[in-house]
Amino acid sequence: MRILNVVGARPNFMKIAPLARALSGAGIEQYLVHTGQHYDANMSKVFFDDLGLPKPDVYLGIGSGSHAQQTAKVMEAFEPVLLDWKPDLVVVVGDVNSTVACSLDAAKLGIAVAHVEAGLRSYDWSMPEEINRVVTDRLAALLLTPSADGDENLAKEGVAPERIHRVGNIMIDSLVQHLPRARQTDVAGRLGLKAQGYAVLTLHRPSNVDDPEVLFRIMGAVERISRRIPVVFSCHPRTAARLEETGAGTGGDIRRLDPLGYHEFLGLMADSRLVLTDSGGLQEETTYLGIPCVTIRENTERPITINEGTNSLAGTDAARIEELATSALEGETTGRIPDLWDGKTADRIVKVFRDWFNNRS
Repeated sequence: MRILNVVGARPNFMKIAPLARALSGAGIEQYLVHTGQHYDANMSKVFFDDLGLPKPDVYLGIGSGSHAQQTAKVMEAFEPVLLDWKPDLVVVVGDVNSTVACSLDAAKLGIAVAHVEAGLRSYDWSMPEEINRVVTDRLAALLLTPSADGDENLAKEGVAPERIHRVGNIMIDSLVQHLPRARQTDVAGRLGLKAQGYAVLTLHRPSNVDDPEVLFRIMGAVERISRRIPVVFSCHPRTAARLEETGAGTGGDIRRLDPLGYHEFLGLMADSRLVLTDSGGLQEETTYLGIPCVTIRENTERPITINEGTNSLAGTDAARIEELATSALEGETTGRIPDLWDGKTADRIVKVFRDWFNNRS
């Protein structure tokens, strides 16, 4: 069995790293393709170093562009790779443009696709990620879901049960492995902050940062929250540019940082009292860590983090963001770790791959 693992953007790296390690341990031939969708060193290379990912066997160097441009560039560059390497299986993760582009290439060439983190749905078609998720799941032969709601979503869409495999949340595999080292980074200490004495903010979705009115509304709420507890803002380059343009977020006790490496950010988050975010992955990680999370979005493709975990959905209403943050700071955290979020997802995926290949042969 020959496998091509595809990564393109920062969230993908945490999902492929434990799988690459498990495949290596099982003696399965595998190669890593990096599309270069995230090309900034702080957004890419440092994560490879932190996670122990090997140097990519193929680097496509796609870079930035509109959704159409980026998807088209990846498809054009990835097709010759498939023709040269002739894999049995292409593994894609998450919901970025590289995910759907490489899935389309493989499907058109009759090569099987495995989608890690399949079945997640926000039911919001204004999100490019939702389109990427749905199309990728339609094309994939193996749908590897993190939770029961993923199975249910796929079943509603008419996906054959034999294509669906609930394996758990592979993001948690990376978290479990790296948490001890992450706690040693002491980013909070370098900022003069104590464990549980600060909140963490991330903000990157275009719907939140590209509209000045929305951005001012969100950052106004954050400023007011920061008068109760310091807020450490790990700031995406796109967001930093919008903040400079608009002048939003200049008040309160907001400590803005450049993007952090995986260990530094995980350590910072793990010792925080509260997380404010529009990231999907952080909703999952805070649920595992038992940290209250206020999600600054109108919907989430990870409802299990609300139903079972520590997440609350605030939208972009300033009063609602403040209300949920205040409640989290003053109350006790409730929630539990969902089933199969145990750090062993990669091993379950390897078993699915072996069974699929043996049955196929």
